[in-house]
Amino acid sequence: MAALRSTLGLLSCFVLLGTQSLTARAEDRALLIGIGTYENLPEDMFLHGPKNDVKAIHQLLTETLSFKPEAIRMLTDEKASRQAMLSSMDEWLIAGTAPGDRVYLYFSGHGLQVKDVSGDEEDGMDEAISTYDIKADETDWTNVILDDDLEAVLEKLKGRAVTLVIDACHSGTISRSLSPQAVSGLKGARYLPRPSAKASKQTLTRGLRIDLGVVDKPAELTAGGVTAWSAAAPYQVAWDDVRLPIEDRHGVFTSAYIAGYRPAESDGNGNGLVSNAELFEYVTKKSKEYCSAQENCDNLDPQLESVPDALGTSVAKPEPYKAEQVVADQPQDKPEPVYQQAKVETGVAPAYIDANPVAAIGDIVGKADTGDVIVSLDTGPSLKNGQAFKISITSQYDGNLVLLDVNAEGVATQIFPNDMAQKITPLSAGTTLTIPDDYYGFDFEADGSGENMLVAIVVSDAVNLKDVAPSAQGLNAELDSRRTLSEIVARLQKTWTGDVENRGVHWSLGTLKYTIR
Repeated sequence: MAALRSTLGLLSCFVLLGTQSLTARAEDRALLIGIGTYENLPEDMFLHGPKNDVKAIHQLLTETLSFKPEAIRMLTDEKASRQAMLSSMDEWLIAGTAPGDRVYLYFSGHGLQVKDVSGDEEDGMDEAISTYDIKADETDWTNVILDDDLEAVLEKLKGRAVTLVIDACHSGTISRSLSPQAVSGLKGARYLPRPSAKASKQTLTRGLRIDLGVVDKPAELTAGGVTAWSAAAPYQVAWDDVRLPIEDRHGVFTSAYIAGYRPAESDGNGNGLVSNAELFEYVTKKSKEYCSAQENCDNLDPQLESVPDALGTSVAKPEPYKAEQVVADQPQDKPEPVYQQAKVETGVAPAYIDANPVAAIGDIVGKADTGDVIVSLDTGPSLKNGQAFKISITSQYDGNLVLLDVNAEGVATQIFPNDMAQKITPLSAGTTLTIPDDYYGFDFEADGSGENMLVAIVVSDAVNLKDVAPSAQGLNAELDSRRTLSEIVARLQKTWTGDVENRGVHWSLGTLKYTIR
């Protein structure tokens, strides 16, 4: 007979994160680059949003993230030459900081691809960001900042808590299939076609690898202390918000990214803490809303790369909790949340988490429970210690199920997949799965006391989760809930390349809070 037990205490998460601190230190440094006008480009390729983007990010850094104004350097338009950008990265960010400091590097402008000359790119193309003095020769762009250049900078920043934010497009095949004449008709698109590109109506093909903005080695860099945001998936287009008057325009991604720091906008579980995962879901939602309203925007999937444990941590120090922050479907008399500072590895700025592991689930997952997956108990949500129960799952979409039970002490039990149910195929939409069924030969019994939550994730794409949710650990292993859930969700945030166009992974969430008395 299986029981869901509560024996392990909270295991503090270890994070590498670059956007939070108790107070700013003199060594904290930020470099904000925004380029809308270009020395050698026609005016119809200019962008109107970058000049407003850098001002807005400056305000975010000083008012929300405790950066001192003198710790922020801004390079805009003619000040953002290739030489000025690289030298500022070197002497301002690298030489001006030491391990343990916060470093924030932001870019708003055109993204592009150029032919790879170093031989380290599978698709033969280097991702790049533009400079004010970018030039075009007969076949390609020159005087740009390559992904190789940025990777070298980030390598030298190891040990710092680095946040990299790129609001630009690295459109790959899209930009190679459009001529400059076609591009000039797409007002607000933040990418540059290769100078020799010819108009093409060929079907877009997916990329050969997943890009991290303009960085190619996400695992190495995130392990070194980098949290990186980019406005679009590979082979997608980032945009200026063309709905606004020219002088008021800004990047669609940047606007959502900044707005998402406000709990009223993105705090899905109403605990006053905006986590990286919640911010990611918010900017994704806002980006897709913009894209669906624009004729030339096919898809828009922002990207986040970080260590998994960073997903549930705060993007900024939580403000004092206010009762009105509770979301509409939660009881108004819920207890005030308690935050704790997460333990961090040496040299990395501190982050904050909800001290309640059950409440923290929403921070880690980010995605709202919209009813796409229904989780229920045959006994109802209130159980007595020792009472037998069954769990039912019904999904609106086909997919593979991962079901976790999380208790108040931060212990997770993987209910599904498990070795007792090897013959069960992926869930079919509208068909209810009951666990345990008659084939198990035993019942579940409630164990312990307190508040628990069942978390059901249904993944519609063929994402391999066997290493983060192996069936062998189902039912018989006591797992750290924060780490286990973070590793699963981090895998689901990767770009899905199984279709013609890259996009986010399709997955759904269902939760059920229940109490054992």
